[in-house]
Amino acid sequence: MLILLTGGSGSGKSVYAEDLCLQLPAPHYYIAALQTEGDGGAEKIAYNRRLHQAQGFITIERPRDLAGLVLPARGTALLECICHLTANEMFVDGAFYNPVDKVLAGVAALAKQCTHLLVVTNDVGSDGAYAQADELTQAYVRALGQINAALAERADAVYELVCGIPVLMKGGAAE
Repeated sequence: MLILLTGGSGSGKSVYAEDLCLQLPAPHYYIAALQTEGDGGAEKIAYNRRLHQAQGFITIERPRDLAGLVLPARGTALLECICHLTANEMFVDGAFYNPVDKVLAGVAALAKQCTHLLVVTNDVGSDGAYAQADELTQAYVRALGQINAALAERADAVYELVCGIPVLMKGGAAE
C-alpha cells in the first residue's frame, strides 16, 4: 500500500508519518533523503539516526538513486522526503537534470519491496509564492508538482496534514 502524506511546512506530516509507520508491520525502515553538507550536517544526521533508532526504525540514508536501494526484508518504509530527493536528483555536481522520471521510478521500485510505503512531501508552489523566483527554483517547483501529482494518482491513500490533523483526501487507512 502506497500512502502519500502532504501539507505545508511544519504541518505535522513527519510526526504523523512516523506514528503511522510504527503501527504497520515491521521491520520499519526510515529512508532519509536529506543530504546535509556544511556546518552541523554530520551532527544532524547522527541526532536523527539516534532518534529514529530509539523509535524502532532502521535508518537508511539515501539522498539519490532510490531505485538502486535494496531493502534487507519486506516491511514498512517511510520515505522522508520527496522534496529533498527531488532536489538531490535535480542538481548533481553543478549540473541540472529533470528529476521527475528518476524520482518516480525510485518510489515505484521501493514500493515493490514494501508491504506499506509512506511517502512524505511538501505542498510547495500551490500558493504562487515562487512565481517571481529564479528559473531553477521555478523548475524545481514544477518538477516537484509533477512528482506529487503522479504520486497522488498512484497512491492508495493520500493525507493532507493541516495543523497536525490528517485530512483524508483519497483512499482509506492502512491495514
